[in-house]
Amino acid sequence: MTDARTDTRRTGTREQIRAAALDLFAERGYDATSLREIADRLGVTKAAVYYHFRTKEEILASLFDDMLAGLDAIIEWAGDEAPGPARAREIVERYSTLLATDSGGEVSRIVQSQQALKQFAPGEEMKRRFEAMSALLAPDVTDPAQRLRGRLALVAVHMGAFGPDADGDAAQRRVVALRVAQELVGAV
Repeated sequence: MTDARTDTRRTGTREQIRAAALDLFAERGYDATSLREIADRLGVTKAAVYYHFRTKEEILASLFDDMLAGLDAIIEWAGDEAPGPARAREIVERYSTLLATDSGGEVSRIVQSQQALKQFAPGEEMKRRFEAMSALLAPDVTDPAQRLRGRLALVAVHMGAFGPDADGDAAQRRVVALRVAQELVGAV
């Protein structure tokens, strides 16, 4: 029988493993990171990591789950709202906020920088969510120009989160990207 303290320790260790893996995936790349290196980063045995995650793919999938849940929340919210500029504005704002979180931003950055992960099943799920959000940004989904503006708005938000430092500081870049995204979807 486990008590609440044991469950808390397990959850805490699991989150520490995820955080260390996220850092290492961002620093070294997913393919160049091993379970041993994740364990070493935490100062634990590989068996301790293996207790929570049998493979680094499981760790990555758990990180994607957080990002997918954030995207699903945006899509669910938008599906209940009337189409129009207010909904479009809120979609790009919520997406920008999601990318500003540690898990959302880092997972997106890892996927963006590592082409091989785009074929990873959760990467495919992210692409589907991206398409669903861009469709929600287009008042007329049959109009290719509006669909393109929706996609470009999301790309603008993404670039605001991960653009080169020459584009200003991160906060300023995010504000500018958000404004450009809103202009693209007619939400200004």
